[in-house]
Amino acid sequence: MLDLADQVVVVTGAAGNLGQAVVALFLKAGCRVVALDHRQGRLDAIFPQTDEKLHFFEGVDSADREAMLAVAREIVSEVGPVDVLVNTVGGFTMGQRVDEITSDAWEHMMNLNVHAFLNAAGAFVPGMVSAGSGKIVTIGAGAALKGGARMGAYSAAKSALLRLTESLAAELKTSHIQVNCVLPGTIDTPQNRQAMPDANFERWVKPEQVAHAILFLSSSAADAITGAAIPVSGG
Repeated sequence: MLDLADQVVVVTGAAGNLGQAVVALFLKAGCRVVALDHRQGRLDAIFPQTDEKLHFFEGVDSADREAMLAVAREIVSEVGPVDVLVNTVGGFTMGQRVDEITSDAWEHMMNLNVHAFLNAAGAFVPGMVSAGSGKIVTIGAGAALKGGARMGAYSAAKSALLRLTESLAAELKTSHIQVNCVLPGTIDTPQNRQAMPDANFERWVKPEQVAHAILFLSSSAADAITGAAIPVSGG
């Protein structure tokens, strides 16, 4: 049994398909879950049932470092010191051929997949260092390990995220903070089904399956694991 009861868990991108699954699973584990999302009113629509252990912070732009620092202070004041950070903010769009990638397309992928994590880390890592413990889980992708056609910007962004995860893990090891990355295959979401209608959905990984891997990495059972990239790629 994974003992996470009453731990304060921050989930960025909580209104996304994976974010929703992570929030639900950590609540089931007895955690105090802080759900962050950039959209106003979205979390209320997704989680209509009042749960005293669920806290919403909406309208938070993860690309805005000052906004993340401010919300981190609010969370510590209203909920308590953060034990776990799960950064689900990210995004994928099929892009251009490498020689056709525009600056806007490049920056979009980097903002979603890299800068959002840098800002989250900047907001929550100092508190973990002060506490001398913590868990951080980032969401990579198989594309972090190998590029694909018209996926250059996305692959580069996810690869950068993985390298940052590994570097942060090395930097925080003596502070007893574990930092790991999960590498999902194609996640079975309505958006992906619409974008790839001819794919074999049975081979895709469910958001709940990815969430279980994240839960494990956030628990004391994973105290000896840091700087790892864990594939969660389905059948």
